[in-house]
This record gives sequence, structure tokens and C-alpha cells, in this order.
Amino acid sequence: MPVGTQATVKALTKEDLLDCGAQIILGNTYHLFLRPGHRVVETLGGLHRFMNWDRPILTDSGGFQVFSLGDLAKIDEEGVTLKSHLDGSTHFISPEVSMEIQQALGADIAMTFDEPTPHPATHEDTLKSLLLSTRWALRCKNSHNSPDQILFGIVQGGMYKDLRSQSAEQILEIGFDGYAVGGLSVGEDKGVMLEILEHTAPLLPAGQARYLMGVGTPQDLLDGVRMGIDMFDCVMPTRNARNGTLFVPWGKLNIRNARHKTDAGPVDPDCSCYTCRYYSRAYLRHLFISNEILAMRLNSIHNIAFYQRWMANIREDIKHDRPFKQVWPDESCGTEEPDYESGV
Repeated sequence: MPVGTQATVKALTKEDLLDCGAQIILGNTYHLFLRPGHRVVETLGGLHRFMNWDRPILTDSGGFQVFSLGDLAKIDEEGVTLKSHLDGSTHFISPEVSMEIQQALGADIAMTFDEPTPHPATHEDTLKSLLLSTRWALRCKNSHNSPDQILFGIVQGGMYKDLRSQSAEQILEIGFDGYAVGGLSVGEDKGVMLEILEHTAPLLPAGQARYLMGVGTPQDLLDGVRMGIDMFDCVMPTRNARNGTLFVPWGKLNIRNARHKTDAGPVDPDCSCYTCRYYSRAYLRHLFISNEILAMRLNSIHNIAFYQRWMANIREDIKHDRPFKQVWPDESCGTEEPDYESGV
């Protein structure tokens, strides 16, 4: 799911996203609450009409953004009192307010308001945070009253398997339309993340959507699907694009490199995205080096298309009950671009 924090996937239009194969995108409760305001969006017909997107939208609850504010947010049983990162104004978000915002935005999928656990954290602090998130999840469920919007619960528990099990049991007991694994990829080693995910994913019902929040390297997607995850989101495709890093089947391509200065070929000869159909590496490098805005758009188109194709290929492999044909290279060993002229 491409991330559209401020009701836009940065640099891309609706037509760009559809051409890339996107089926669902994300909006952010916290940011849209501050600007332009959920009531403004509601008055203008809801998030779909506001951003001209007629496919599904998921809004995250704002919990992670509040967590990221650090000292600008004060958390208690009732909710979070925070100072806006925009102008310093004071606001209050509770589970009930989060539901109110997400229902006003008109998202198809809403998320419960939770408190992500910082990393590292002690078992005692993680348990305290987990229990608060459980109580908040119940309040979200009780206050959510939109028949046209489904609600996902979020499993927390940090890097402790027993707490992940406890959180999953409590969230499933409340009962939601789908379930997410939160609080991963927050600074822990990749091996730890995969170990916790491998423990947690099977605890969630196989017949309902399983969503891994904020995780998204191509290898993460492969590993996550193998463990039973259905949905992912991450800013990585567009953020990397804006920094000049493009995803290709053999790894990552740095469009800033001097070797691309006179390269008339596309980013990936086997890619059919708009960028690869019409523009050369030399032109993309020129745009990026010149700080032209078009560089962000063309790079983002390619990366979003790569991710959508990556997942589409996984779905096809699952459909035909065959091993995944995608293999992401071990980047610690370096990556070598295929020699297309010699066919290697």
C-alpha cells in the first residue's frame, strides 16, 4: 500500500498510481487532523472525493506519529495531549477522538488508536504499554459506529514473545475485522524483527486480513508473505525515489552515479512503467543532479511500479501454488547489474 500521509502519495497523481497498479493507499489521521482538519475533509465529501481517489483508503490511527513526537506528547489513560509540530498548538487525541477523525475522513479501513512501544524497552514497560493499548482498543471498538468502515485491531508487545501472545489473545477477544502487527522495524535487528513476526503472525486468524505496519523492503515483503502476512505499507519506495535510489530486480540503482551520465537505456529494460518506457537513466540523472521536481515524480513512479509488480508476482505464485520466483539479492555482498547486451 503506497503511503499518502497528507492525502497524497508524494509527487504522484491518481493516474500515476493507477498506472503503477496501486489498489489501496494510506492516509494519516494525525496529519490530516492538524491540516486541513477532518471536519474540512468531511465537508468536502470525504477523503476519497477530496483527493480524487475512488479505490480503498486505509487511515492509520495516528498512534505512531504521536509516539514520534517524544516530549511534545503527554500520554495518560484518557489519551494523548500533544503540541502540534506545525505551530505548537495544543491538541488532545483519545481513542474516541481517533475514531471520530477516521470516520469523518471516510476511510474504508480504520485502525485502533494504540501506543507503540519504544525500542529498547523493558518487559515491565512493554507490558504496561500493551495493556494501555488493549484498553484503548476496546474503547475504539465501543465508539466506532460507521457501518461503511471496517476496523482493524493492532497487536503490540515489543520484542517479547510472551507479550506478543498476550496482546494477540486480548485483541482477538475484543474482535475486529482485521488484525495488524505493530511496533516492528523500530530500530531492532532484522533477525529479531523476523523472529517476533514469525511468532506473532500465526496467532492471528487466517481467514481475516493480516497487516504488517511500516515494514517494507522487498525482502521483508517476501519474508512477511511466507509467514502469512497479507498487507504492508512503507514510505520506502517514495522516500528512496526522492533520494535518487531506484529499486530493480538485482538490487538498488543509485541514479546519481556518474556511470549513468551518458546511459541512454532505461532504469530496468524489463520494466514497463511510464518512466522506463519513456526516459533514460541519463535524463533521470540529469534531472536529479539539477534538482528538478520532475525527478521526484519519475523516480517515484518507477519505485511504486516495482513494488506493485513485486507483490503481483507473489500473488501469482501463490495462486498457482509454486515457489516464489522473486529473489532479493544479499546487499551486504553487493549487487551486480545484468549485462543485457551479452544476455548475462
